[in-house]
Amino acid sequence: MKTRRLGKGGPEVSELGFGCMGLSFGLGPGLERREAVALVRAAHERGVTFFDTAEAYGQLNEELLGEALAPVRDGVVIATKFGFKDGQSRLGVDSTPARIRVVVEQSLKRLGTDRIDLLYQHRVDPSVPMEDVAGAVKELIHAGKVRHFGMSEAGAASLRRAHAVQPVAALQSEYSLWWREPEKEILPLCEELGIGFVPFSPLGKGFLTGKIDASTTFPKGDFRNVVPRFTAEARKANAALVEALGAIAAAKRVTAAQVALAWLLAQRSWIVPIPGTTKLHRLEENLGAASVRLSADELREIDASLGSISVSGERYPPNLAALVGR
Repeated sequence: MKTRRLGKGGPEVSELGFGCMGLSFGLGPGLERREAVALVRAAHERGVTFFDTAEAYGQLNEELLGEALAPVRDGVVIATKFGFKDGQSRLGVDSTPARIRVVVEQSLKRLGTDRIDLLYQHRVDPSVPMEDVAGAVKELIHAGKVRHFGMSEAGAASLRRAHAVQPVAALQSEYSLWWREPEKEILPLCEELGIGFVPFSPLGKGFLTGKIDASTTFPKGDFRNVVPRFTAEARKANAALVEALGAIAAAKRVTAAQVALAWLLAQRSWIVPIPGTTKLHRLEENLGAASVRLSADELREIDASLGSISVSGERYPPNLAALVGR
């Protein structure tokens, strides 16, 4: 697999990363630890060198990632995140410098490592000046405990303020063929400042694979049960987008998921999507997208076919929507 660099001075990573959240958090029951470790190792064996976790995904998520990557630690880039009170999103945000330092020590221990390659602020905390947040991470970088600073779902003003104190290597936010909002302001700003962009949910939380329809049911504990875009009515309305994507994929003899990921890779050379999965065959399908090349004509066809289709439903419930873009 080819590599890309995140930010002007950021880490070099595989052009497709691996999002670890769903291994144990947010998308149902997850995997047994042994199975999760095996899947992470399978991703690395197939060329993935960039792995994403977070304090908010639970202690197990960081622990299993650390266990899986221990034999190859020096050959991979591990990203994790701070930013929620006691590591729980339902309790609100907390990016006080003291809390950041505590989270880093806990994450280092759970990951079984001496440094965090990329440390994200999970969500902007409006009660803590960005200069203080960036300053705290800068101190951790100088101490050798963190290598690079990142932000997640941050707005343009916060990104500028943070970057002025400590260069931001990467911004992680949702971006896909059914959520293109970053194109308006965030991607041009990243280009201006030399910041890499890491799309999470690059397959629309699974919807762009074409395997989810109005009759699909999600297990207890699956985050999609509370997402307005995943109500049965919204899924039915959004079927047109998936049908159009499927037609393009069929003509190219690849899968809808591969077209969706290849489209992201074609947008900028500094974009690194992090699809996640709990299944080996889906992992292999996703990684196959790195070999899919979309011509300029195909990219125009995708924009023409999908750009005119309106997506139904908000991407977050109101309480979580209030945390993004600040």
